[in-house]
Amino acid sequence: MSDTITPELVSLDAPLGTDKKDVIRALARLVAAQGRATDADALANDAIAREEKDETGLPGGIAIPHAKSSAVTQASLAFARLKPGVAFGAPDGPADLVFLIAAPENAAEEHLAVLSRLARSLMQDAFTSDLRAAATADDVVRTVRAAIGEGDAAPASATAAPTATSAAPTAAASGDLTIDGRPARIVAVTSCATGIAHTFMAADALTAAGKEAGIDLVVEPQGSSGYQALPASVIDNADAVIFATDVDVREISRFAGKPVIRSGVKRGIEQPAQMIREAVAAASNPNAARVSGAAADAGSGAGATSQNLSWGAKIQRILLTGVSYMIPFVAGGGLLIALGFALGGYEVTANASKVIIDNALWNLPTTDITSPFGPLGQYLGSVAFMIGSTSMGFLVAALAGYIAYAIADRPGIAPGFVAGAIAVTMSAGFIGGIIGGFLAGFVAWWLGRLPAPRWLRGLMPVVIIPLLGSIVASGLMILFLGRPIAALMALLTDGLTNLTQSGAGLIVVGVILGLMMCFDLGGPINKVAYVFATTGLAAASTENTAPYLIMAAVMTAGMVPPLALALASTVLARPLFTPVERENGKAAWLLGASFISEGAIPFAAADPLRVIPASLVGGAITGALSMWFGVQSFAPHGGVFVLFAISPVWGFFVALLAGTVVSALLLVVLKKYVRKSSTAPAPAAATVTV
Repeated sequence: MSDTITPELVSLDAPLGTDKKDVIRALARLVAAQGRATDADALANDAIAREEKDETGLPGGIAIPHAKSSAVTQASLAFARLKPGVAFGAPDGPADLVFLIAAPENAAEEHLAVLSRLARSLMQDAFTSDLRAAATADDVVRTVRAAIGEGDAAPASATAAPTATSAAPTAAASGDLTIDGRPARIVAVTSCATGIAHTFMAADALTAAGKEAGIDLVVEPQGSSGYQALPASVIDNADAVIFATDVDVREISRFAGKPVIRSGVKRGIEQPAQMIREAVAAASNPNAARVSGAAADAGSGAGATSQNLSWGAKIQRILLTGVSYMIPFVAGGGLLIALGFALGGYEVTANASKVIIDNALWNLPTTDITSPFGPLGQYLGSVAFMIGSTSMGFLVAALAGYIAYAIADRPGIAPGFVAGAIAVTMSAGFIGGIIGGFLAGFVAWWLGRLPAPRWLRGLMPVVIIPLLGSIVASGLMILFLGRPIAALMALLTDGLTNLTQSGAGLIVVGVILGLMMCFDLGGPINKVAYVFATTGLAAASTENTAPYLIMAAVMTAGMVPPLALALASTVLARPLFTPVERENGKAAWLLGASFISEGAIPFAAADPLRVIPASLVGGAITGALSMWFGVQSFAPHGGVFVLFAISPVWGFFVALLAGTVVSALLLVVLKKYVRKSSTAPAPAAATVTV
């Protein structure tokens, strides 16, 4: 493996700027100048975006901005010793020792291990003292290479073992850190978004604090290069658990029932002793928070990263989880319904259920044939339609069930599905499903936090929580919430349906739906419009075509942002976009054609104040034209790949082309003549898929 750091990647006491973004960009230029990154700006943007999620300044005058970036071709360390220091968000002041850790997007384990060793070395005073005393860049390189195991003799601390265990206590544990007369036994998990630096620094900080406190503490760092799971016996014997994590804890169910202290990974670095004291206190407190017995391996619900999010971000994450699990029901069911229409004609709905019950391949129907392909087409069309409509019938239940799952993990699924089904029964629609899912999820989550005897814990996630959660959530829907929500849904649906009966109303509905689809590009507002359209398909018929019109406007408008950005970045104005954005533009052609609005997210994240307004204008135009031309979509997804389910096709393409061209041209004008916000761009991800 090549040297991770060289003298050319070291800057000693040179002015690199007055703020952390300047320092990061200067270090990124050093990496790119040595041929270790293809684009200094892309690497800097990725590191700055990571910095904006969680500042990387650490106590002791240290900062470790870092990123995995597609621009990086070789894992590298760039180092700057600053005079004066620059603020990186550490609580004790500016940083004078700054490492930019640059890892390839698909870094090999050996590279990640090397970078992790650096992070652990930064916790040692001798290492940082040597860096401050270094006279030349060669001195820095020798010190760092020895620490990360690339020198002639690596110190013992250089081994980034996946599990850090405390040594035998060197001093008697203080009275408040004992349980039943013995030193407390604590297990901990550390992890950060990149799994490179903070993960191992927090592990070492907790281990050192545990040793100093005289307790038995074992840490499981879950880094990018993998992790070694703690032995089950160690977890079983532990009095409490510490989760210092920014991402989901892997295999969180191993810790079910244990008292738990949760925080972001940086607190594990900055306040390890305080976290240990809190964990020992929780072990003796019967009312302390516990790892839910419902915790799934993914830790998607109450057990992991949602602890570190704002309430708005938590609700968004929960809602999008429900929508993402619902989409397969929509896509599969909608396409089957469209196939049923293609085979059996649009009047196949009249007797499809009777056809599949009374007939078979060897006993084809002979009456009421509406298919252009005769009796065989009638039968196969009926089969496809009934399978599709059955799938679509699960939409609200699946939405509610997986909203509850996002909150309470697996025990929330059953109460959520039941609450969603009750919402359908009460005609409360998708709004009822959303509310029912949240109710079921929070009830299941609360039940999972109740202290239960050990003999009862095994029954909690499979019997007690589903039973009581279903009773409470569905009971509230039936007794109090179902009818008011049903009235609201009827008001909204009737209002939009009435608007679609006139030319002016059609255009208004199209503009509204187009704006909603392009406002947050896959976020909650986008998904509300999409769910409204897809759930409405269940009520569509040859007499009630409004849901088909709405579905077409939603799908066509949702295709505009990625297609417009692809057109602007790869055809109209390539020099106005970075190399990474031009690569994303190539992918956006396919994403937009497939109706994946999220293909525009990398552009919007980097330049929201110009990308989003341009997208909104194009989406509104496309939605209005789609309604004006009477475009109908019998499929809920697929874009240009379901043209057989769109009518008229010419109207679909004219509306799509108009919005795409207008949006792309407006974006080019804004890029040229409107000054970009001073806010640093977010990372340009390669692609985002649904």
